[in-house]
Amino acid sequence: MPLLDIQDRIAKEEARVGRSPGSTKLIAVSKVQPLERVVAVLEQGHRVFGENKVQEAAGKWPDLKERFDNVELHLIGPLQSNKTRQAMALFDVIHSVDRIKLARAIARIAEEEGHCPQLFIQVNTGEEPQKAGILPRDLDGFVSECRDLGLPVIGLMCIPPVEEEPTLHFALLAKMAKRNGLEKLSMGMSSDFERAIAQGATHVRVGSAIFGERDYG
Repeated sequence: MPLLDIQDRIAKEEARVGRSPGSTKLIAVSKVQPLERVVAVLEQGHRVFGENKVQEAAGKWPDLKERFDNVELHLIGPLQSNKTRQAMALFDVIHSVDRIKLARAIARIAEEEGHCPQLFIQVNTGEEPQKAGILPRDLDGFVSECRDLGLPVIGLMCIPPVEEEPTLHFALLAKMAKRNGLEKLSMGMSSDFERAIAQGATHVRVGSAIFGERDYG
């Protein structure tokens, strides 16, 4: 079973590096996956899932949440400002806060609605022009702005450049989180989650290694 294999690998890496058992949360990334694959993982008892797009999640998860209790849903893809209200109603955690306009929109809607998902700030550790995220040099100021808005920021998230050693980016993210008093680190995917755990990841985002390869056709 792929899910059990990933859970076992996480447990072994936690033990190897002296982490507490269960200190890494596995987010099963179900974007673009057939419904039957998602249901199969739910039926194995897993309850923490990640989606990239608000619209896709809105078409899938309200029905699944009625069928399965205690689902925890994470938005791990970019969030457009005009989808903020819908995302805040649907997701328990948002990993991609990456600009002050979005932070202000979340704060305004949270005040209106009386609730707010937990938030991660996405950091563009590789400073890639095509990728979303706060630049490392701007992070400390942005964390302060989010705190001034009263936002429940719990940690940092990154997606390292594909052609670079991810451990360097994971270590950088951990250093920035510690400096800002943030305890959670969303980092590591199917190909590198064990290296992320070694650097302190509290949330790993694993998709194809659990569900199989995605068909974007």
